[in-house]
Amino acid sequence: MEIRRIASFSADHDIITPGMYISRIDGDVVTYDLRTRTPNAGDYMDDLTIHSVEHMLATFMRNGEIGSEVVYFGPMGCRTGFYLLVRDSVGHDKVRSALLKALENTEHADEMFGASRKECGNYRELSLDAAKAECARYRAVLEAKPQKTFTYGE
Repeated sequence: MEIRRIASFSADHDIITPGMYISRIDGDVVTYDLRTRTPNAGDYMDDLTIHSVEHMLATFMRNGEIGSEVVYFGPMGCRTGFYLLVRDSVGHDKVRSALLKALENTEHADEMFGASRKECGNYRELSLDAAKAECARYRAVLEAKPQKTFTYGE
């Protein structure tokens, strides 16, 4: 069996900086690389932060303007960001706008979603404060970086 390199391993991680990128397009689904940290720089999210942001942003994205078009939201194994999969019918600028709104909503949230034993397999490892801090950090990155393209290195 021939093993092919997957798309995310083909991106040059030495040029990726925090931002929002198109990782790949598969049929009618766009995978966005929501890079919150610089790869291989020693600054990684801890499990509590990843888990907490996942709960909050997945909930706000699926309940937001493009919610019916969101296929998946989840963390990268390298702990430097998240993947957001959205139907291709939604324009990139609209996805970015919805993401910024979800980040803002998280910063102002007063509850952690899915924080009970019945809702989550690791419900004790969640922190609204950790989610708020990470979302504020990432939102500042996106707002400071005018989005002309969604390509790595630009």
